[in-house]
Amino acid sequence: MLGHKMKTYAFVGPSGTGKSYRAQMVAQSRNIKFIIDDGLLISENQVVAGQSAKKAPTKVETVRNALFLDEAKKKEVQKAIKKYKPDSILILGTSDKMVSEIASNLGFEKISETIYIEDVATEDEMATARNIRKTQGKHVIPVPTFEIKKQFSGYLLDPLQIFKSTGKGNAPYIDEKSIVRPTFSYLGNFTISDTVFKQIVTYIAKKNKNVYSVPRITIYKHKGYNDGIFMAIDIIINYGVNAMEAANKFKSQVKKEIENLTAMNVLKIDIVVKGVNFKEEKK
Repeated sequence: MLGHKMKTYAFVGPSGTGKSYRAQMVAQSRNIKFIIDDGLLISENQVVAGQSAKKAPTKVETVRNALFLDEAKKKEVQKAIKKYKPDSILILGTSDKMVSEIASNLGFEKISETIYIEDVATEDEMATARNIRKTQGKHVIPVPTFEIKKQFSGYLLDPLQIFKSTGKGNAPYIDEKSIVRPTFSYLGNFTISDTVFKQIVTYIAKKNKNVYSVPRITIYKHKGYNDGIFMAIDIIINYGVNAMEAANKFKSQVKKEIENLTAMNVLKIDIVVKGVNFKEEKK
């Protein structure tokens, strides 16, 4: 057991019917701050602990991760629960048996209330969700885009901004979700325009006091390297700074921010200092 009293709820529905899509609405209607979905512990739109089952290379591993059968992953979530001591938690699953097993594996109290997808979604809405899952391989996780990207390098599809009303007389809320494609799905590719990377680099340069401007940015891929990008960047540095240190620091910033903001792997960055700015003002 976890050492403190916590009410356990369950949200049950067949795979692909839109549970994760509606999880925040169900949780908010019952003032539940913590959600367990596909191996993740989520609170206030942030991933608190766990590793998404959708990152698993096979469907068997996906099930193991979702049920917290791995001892290390289970302890990570239990540790977070003990730290935050939530009053209640919502477990998502495809069956009553599944949510009960998750609750048992994590040492939770027995489930006190179960909400079914049919209670909050129409047949047409569930059919649409099934079709999207079947034809596009998309899965919605109830956390903001930037929170989940690190776990899906190369598999993030796009953010979905949703404006939902909680019901008559209640205030609407805005809830951003991430749509991801499981790693074991081979339906389609994920691409990002070079312009996105260039805009990120330019923005980082403006915030860097050592870099005056970035006159050239080249994004390319090497044959045989399909899991990431290569970059060549020319920079103009400000007078008085160490060129090597400035270039290395800028390289680290670019790699970190691009990987965080786009979920793409940056395999190599070549930085060339093309000149020195002797003026005080910065472009």
